[in-house]
Amino acid sequence: MAKRLFLLLFLFGVCVTCITRAQDKELLSTRSLSQKHPDSALIILKKLHAQAIDRNDPLTEGVCLQQMGQICYNQGHYAQALEFYLHADKIFSAGKNPDRLAANTGEIGVLYYYNKQLDRSRAMYNKALAIYRQTNNLKGRAQILGNIGHLYEKSKQYDSAFYYQNLALKNFTKANYKQGAAKIYENLGSIYEDLAKYDSAYVNFNRSLRLYQEEHNDIGTIEVINNLGDILRKTGKYAESIVESRKAMAMAQQTGNVYQLASCSKDLGKAYELMNRMDSAYHYAELSRKYSLEVYSKDGVNQTAFLQVLYDINKKSDEINRLNNIRKINRIITVAVVVVVVLLVILALVIFSRQRFKIKDQLALAKQKEAEHELMQLELKNQHLEEESLKQQLDVKSRELSTHTLNLIKNNQFLEHLRGSLQAMVKDDKRDQKKQMQQLIMQINESFNHEQHWKEFTTAFEQVHQQFFDNIKKYSSELTSADMRLIALLRINLDSNDIATLLGISTDSLRVSRYRLRKKLNIPQGDNLTAFIQAL
Repeated sequence: MAKRLFLLLFLFGVCVTCITRAQDKELLSTRSLSQKHPDSALIILKKLHAQAIDRNDPLTEGVCLQQMGQICYNQGHYAQALEFYLHADKIFSAGKNPDRLAANTGEIGVLYYYNKQLDRSRAMYNKALAIYRQTNNLKGRAQILGNIGHLYEKSKQYDSAFYYQNLALKNFTKANYKQGAAKIYENLGSIYEDLAKYDSAYVNFNRSLRLYQEEHNDIGTIEVINNLGDILRKTGKYAESIVESRKAMAMAQQTGNVYQLASCSKDLGKAYELMNRMDSAYHYAELSRKYSLEVYSKDGVNQTAFLQVLYDINKKSDEINRLNNIRKINRIITVAVVVVVVLLVILALVIFSRQRFKIKDQLALAKQKEAEHELMQLELKNQHLEEESLKQQLDVKSRELSTHTLNLIKNNQFLEHLRGSLQAMVKDDKRDQKKQMQQLIMQINESFNHEQHWKEFTTAFEQVHQQFFDNIKKYSSELTSADMRLIALLRINLDSNDIATLLGISTDSLRVSRYRLRKKLNIPQGDNLTAFIQAL
């Protein structure tokens, strides 16, 4: 089983490799095909582009777009060419293929140049040159330097043009790329020709010709030979010029290059005109016009066919984009429906889960409230019991206070009676007993003010009437201990006689003490002192 799987994978890899190689060959063939049949080349490239998208092959996709841009540029459809180039630029940037990106950027620079957008053209050249320097690509760097030199040549900045063309030549020579060096020599010859330095132009055109011939580049060879004929004609060597132009014309006929035939015929007509051979000049002028019409006619047919192909391609692209948009919309709708369903399911689960937790919490809360209620009932019961106990204690303390007060009153009444009897005895008795009786009376007087009895009374009073003394002190800070005793006795609602007896004073003295107490407490005239104290 493993061997079969390995064999299948190996065969699949071989097939993919074969398909890739076949497509690479097809891409190469479209380059030469695009020169003669741009419409056919565009159809092939569009097919390869679609296959690359299906195969998820961004490199081939970018190359196809770049070649389609080149074909549109050659046919003069600059807007369409720029669209293809920019699309390829995105693919090469994302694919991290710097050399492809630099080459495509250079093509965009050429396109801007022919659209008279020289600043943008130079910006593209600078960007491509920076990338080639990073990758150390000599051929790519030389190509961009040559383009920059050509830019300066057309701006008639010849010193800069020579500088960049020579830099390009050094890089092509170092890379041993003869095709590129031949093109640079041709550019240098053109610059010298513009400057009317025909000897230097002739030398550089000859160097270019030699390299083109070594590389078997027929188109380049024909162009350079024709340029040599121009130099000879401009230097007055008409016969030699005609030889060169005829040589170029013969090669153009062999290759079927109508454009070069028209150019050679035109140059021959000029040379014969300068030699004052008007018949031959007219012949070649007519021949040039014939070839030019053929070129225009052929270009017109090719342009019509190309525009039809371009229209079909754009129409198909629009249809594909429309279908892709519909597919994307359907996919988005499907995903949205799935997401909504999933969210609804999740929402239902969340709601169900929350309801469960809510019910569980409610049950727990009900149990907690029930326990709290039971605890509260128990606390209320305990509080009730405590209140009952406190009431009982208060009753006991009140009875104790009353009992203690009564005992004090009885004790003081007894002492008062005893003191009266002794005072009568002092008046009637013999002189030698008077001293002992007076001492006894003094001891009785002292017993009226004994602090221990009052302390016991005060303790019992505070247990019944808690914080009463603190409250009464808020009304006056001048209250004495005697005042506090009088207030306590008024609080328990004793009559004046009992109070006078307890304090060991007369009722007149009690009246004076009450008056002083009223002033200390700032009680208005007419208000009852006892009622005021009872209300606290």
